[in-house]
Amino acid sequence: MRIGIDLGGTKIEGAVLDDQGEVIVRRRRATPAESYADTLQAVVDLVAELESALGGRASVGVATPGALSPHSGRIKNANSTQLIGERLDVDLGEALDRQVRLANDANCFALSESVDGAARGARVVFGVILGTGVGGGIVVEGRLLTGRQAIAGEWGHNPLPWPRASELPGPRCYCGRYGCIETFLSGPGLARDYRAGSEDPLTPEEIVGLAQAGEQRGQACLARFEHRLARGLAHVINILDPDVIVLGGGLSGIGRLYDSVPRLWQEFVFSDRVDTPLRPPVHGDSSGVRGAAWLWPEGS
Repeated sequence: MRIGIDLGGTKIEGAVLDDQGEVIVRRRRATPAESYADTLQAVVDLVAELESALGGRASVGVATPGALSPHSGRIKNANSTQLIGERLDVDLGEALDRQVRLANDANCFALSESVDGAARGARVVFGVILGTGVGGGIVVEGRLLTGRQAIAGEWGHNPLPWPRASELPGPRCYCGRYGCIETFLSGPGLARDYRAGSEDPLTPEEIVGLAQAGEQRGQACLARFEHRLARGLAHVINILDPDVIVLGGGLSGIGRLYDSVPRLWQEFVFSDRVDTPLRPPVHGDSSGVRGAAWLWPEGS
């Protein structure tokens, strides 16, 4: 049995998976605000609750914001700032009296969809997160590719490729630079693009609804989003050439992306033909806990 924990900014979700990937037990609780010690204890208590329901011990994997720095062994790049600088894997391992495996939440999404999701059986998978932020993960032959700096797949903090004059220098990103892919392709980026020139505080869901209803401004906004996504993913294909790309996050539910983006990226991919499939996720919001559980593959 495997326990997967998805440590989110507002909630912590945990699940027990069997060897066939079936969820045996699932629990969730609110993420404590600001306190690292309280967050650590909440994860420990959740594991105890899951194992009590299971009636035994299990391996533990955790999907976390940010990543463990190979240099310091501490969490970096996390939007849950109470985690930054902490040795989360070591602290959890000591509290749970076993080794704990950690991976970035986008990596866990990619792993989940690679093991038994939309990219099952594919050799090289690129998993995309289009949500509050923009991230990605790479899986090769069933194993995560994390990289020397533990930032493999972090395409969201590259500049938007082939920018148009109107896209320069681009919005300022929280990382301190301008024009990052995340500032264009995240949910807040889509909302910002729609309200340019006005003060309409619409959500991405409302913008998509307006576009589907034929509202011209919403349609134009989504068309720009699709073209930017196509350029961003063409860059990924030119470098990685994955067998499958899977979209995740809140914006992955925009159905028209799966037809329009592969048509649009043809112009930018350095090949005479592009057959890369772009797929919606099978497991959706459950991919975090599932990928975390699969950090312990069979036989490990």
